[in-house]
Amino acid sequence: MIATSTTATVADLTVVALVVVGVFFLAVGTLGLLRLPNVYNRMHATSKPTTLGTAAIFLAGFVDFGPGGAGLASLVGIVFLFLTVPTGAHMISRAAQKTGVPFLGGVTWPSPQGEEADESEKS
Repeated sequence: MIATSTTATVADLTVVALVVVGVFFLAVGTLGLLRLPNVYNRMHATSKPTTLGTAAIFLAGFVDFGPGGAGLASLVGIVFLFLTVPTGAHMISRAAQKTGVPFLGGVTWPSPQGEEADESEKS
């Protein structure tokens, strides 16, 4: 009986820790969305931390519900996130670039031929 209550406490603490980590990353992503200046920075700030935050919360659901039913749906949600969020962020970035949204400062897209080849030819 004592081992069961200790195991439940460890599982509960794990769920709480994962939810706290998830909320932290989601809050960082939200602050990045609100504070960063252009679409490229905002896209990066929302895709990376929110993926980690949502995955941590899904993992907390798996720990809480176990490997069957809702726990399995949590694992499927994590896989879905890791497949779709980077693809969506890349599509948003390319669409912004193709519609002419400028970068800040001296940041530029790489040339199609690659600048490294040009520099080696000059030597």
